[in-house]
Amino acid sequence: MALMACVKSLFILQLLMGFVFVVSGLIINFIQLCTCVLWPINRQLYRKINCRLSYSLWSQLVMLLEWWSGTECTLYTDQATVDKFGKEHVITILNHNYEIDFLCGWTMCERFGILGSSKVLAKHELLKVPLIGWTWYFLEIVFCKRKWEEDRKTVFKGLSQLRDYPEYMWFLLYCEGTRFTETKHQISMQVAESKGLPKLKYHLLPRTKGFTTTMQCLRGTVSAVYDVTLNFKDNQTPTLLGIVNGKKYKADLCVRRFPVEDIPTDEKECAIWLHKLYQEKDALQESYKKEGKYPGPTIVPRRRPWTLLNFMFWATLLLSPLINFACGVVVSGSPLLIIGFIVFLIIASIAIRRLIGVTEVKKTGSSYGNPEAKKQN
Repeated sequence: MALMACVKSLFILQLLMGFVFVVSGLIINFIQLCTCVLWPINRQLYRKINCRLSYSLWSQLVMLLEWWSGTECTLYTDQATVDKFGKEHVITILNHNYEIDFLCGWTMCERFGILGSSKVLAKHELLKVPLIGWTWYFLEIVFCKRKWEEDRKTVFKGLSQLRDYPEYMWFLLYCEGTRFTETKHQISMQVAESKGLPKLKYHLLPRTKGFTTTMQCLRGTVSAVYDVTLNFKDNQTPTLLGIVNGKKYKADLCVRRFPVEDIPTDEKECAIWLHKLYQEKDALQESYKKEGKYPGPTIVPRRRPWTLLNFMFWATLLLSPLINFACGVVVSGSPLLIIGFIVFLIIASIAIRRLIGVTEVKKTGSSYGNPEAKKQN
C-alpha cells in the first residue's frame, strides 16, 4: 500500500494523466465544434452526440476519484428512490462545502448512466476556462453572472431550451451560490437575521431566485427534486489535488426525493419551501456531526468499468506518440530540442495546476454579502 501511494504521488505520472486529459479535451472540443452544423438540422442528434463526447471527458475525472484514489461513495436513501435514478429528469440540490463535491455528484451520475447529460447552473466565469467551460457551452449549460437584472433573459432562455432534452438529466443547483467559508457564513447569517429567517449552522442562506426560476421553467419536464447533503467521514477535507495524489476519501451522501407536485408553484411559497429544506439539511448535518452517519438505510452503487476503459483508450492513443517523441528528443542529443521539450513540460505542468486551481475553495466563490449579491434574492 505504501509503495502504491508512493507511485501515485510521482509527478511524472500525474503530468502524463494531465496531458491525456488536456489533449483529449481539446480533441473533444474540436469535434464538438464540428457538430454545430447539426444544430439547425437535427438538434436532438446534436445533443445525443455531445452527451457522449462530454462523457468521454468528464469520465476521466470520475476515473481519478473511483479508480485512482479509490474514494468510496455511500448513499443514504431507500431503494425506491435509487430505482428512479437515471430514469427521470430531476433538479438536484447539493450543499457547496468541498472542492470535490461536484466530482462526487458526477460519480453518482456516472453510476446511473447520466454523466454526459448532467447539467448545472454555473457562474459565467467558468465559460472562459479551457476544456471545462468550452465543453459545457456545447452541452447547453446555463451560465449566469449572479446579477439578476443581467441574467434574467439568458437564464430563462437557457432553461426553457432544455424542456425537450432527449437524454435524462440531473440539473444541479448550488442554491447557496458560493462555497461555504466561515467568513461567508457570518455574512450570510447577518442577512438571515435582517430578514427574520432562521439561522443555519452548516450552510449559507440559500439564494431562492435560481431555484424558483429553474422550477418555473422546467416544471412539466422534471419529475422531482433530489436533495443531496454531502459529508466526509472522519472530518476529512478532500481536495482535487489530494485525489490526483491518490488519497482515498469516504463520502456519504444523504439523498431525499421530493415529487414536483409537492413543491409550491407560487414563487414566494416556493422560496419558503427552499428555506425550510435548508433548515432540514442543517439538521441532517448536525446529526452527522454527532453520529458519524446520516439516518436511514445505506446503498453503495457499484462503480462501472467504463471510466477506466475510456481513460485507457485516450492514454493509449495519446501517450504512445508522446513517449516516442520524448525518446527521439533524448536520442537526438540536440540541446535546443531538449530545452524546448523541458519548457513544454514546465508549461504543461503549470497549465494543469491552474486547471486544478479552479476547484480550490480559497480561489473560488463570490463576493458574498456585497450589494450586488444581495439583489439576487
